[in-house]
Amino acid sequence: MTIRRAGEHALLVETGSPAVAHRLDALLRADRPAHVEEIVPGQETVLVVAPDADQERLESRLAGLLASAAAAGPREDEAGAAAGTVEIPVVYDGEDLESVAALTGLGADDVIALHAGSEFVVGWLGFAPGFAYLLGLDPRLHVPRLDAPRTSVPPGSVAIAGPYSAVYPSASPGGWRLLGRTDLRVWDVAADPPAKLPPGTRVRFVP
Repeated sequence: MTIRRAGEHALLVETGSPAVAHRLDALLRADRPAHVEEIVPGQETVLVVAPDADQERLESRLAGLLASAAAAGPREDEAGAAAGTVEIPVVYDGEDLESVAALTGLGADDVIALHAGSEFVVGWLGFAPGFAYLLGLDPRLHVPRLDAPRTSVPPGSVAIAGPYSAVYPSASPGGWRLLGRTDLRVWDVAADPPAKLPPGTRVRFVP
């Protein structure tokens, strides 16, 4: 676990694990240090942007919070999971369901069962507003992205690529393999917060 300077106005905290990154992100948001303008969690990092902060003082503060985040045990994670699980109803009729079955050597029903049976957690948001990278996909469903991305993927599409799953928050190009669709809105600019799936949220897909 290290803390590095990132440009002139930010510090990048390398946490060593998604769980520690989630806990550090939560600690920072619960008691935001002075002058911090942005907190950007990644898979195993948290970027803290603070143009007007005393960098040495902020680094010292982050080191203390990082130690607290790293010291928290599984019990804290389980408590957070119980409080932050989102169930997503899915109609599994995606365009790529059969091709995923062929790639994995499984039946379509097995693909559905493995996806719905995976225990997901939101690692970070990226690619588009509200696009949550979900960690925890069953290894038997790890398949590559499409060779040629689609020019438009409908909002609510439930997809997989590599070790991740996701719900497309809005219509956009995309190369992930589509397993199904949901009516649940995962991004709503009128909501507070607008992202339905912030980092650290547990997610369950329900057929």
